[in-house]
Amino acid sequence: MNLYVGNLDFDVSDEDLRQAFAEYGTVTTAKVIMDRYSSSSRGFGFVEMPNNPEADAAIKALNGELLKGKRIKISEARPKAEKRHGGGGGGHRGGGGGGGRYW
Repeated sequence: MNLYVGNLDFDVSDEDLRQAFAEYGTVTTAKVIMDRYSSSSRGFGFVEMPNNPEADAAIKALNGELLKGKRIKISEARPKAEKRHGGGGGGHRGGGGGGGRYW
């Protein structure tokens, strides 16, 4: 089960997340999401636990608890939304035409 962990203190590391959740079962991955430009935490992360009963136990035990001074919020992560690859219009280009006059 993939878990969303929100309201993280900016000092929480991947390892901090792993340790907090490992008390309740196997943790496959633990990742704090970082801003790509400033390289600072965005205040949320994801933890993946392969055993659903263990993940449920972690949610019940840790949701609303303090982690480095902030009360974390945990829920089952929603599937990642598909990115829309925009690209504008195409097709009709308007304009155009060359030099003829209409009288």
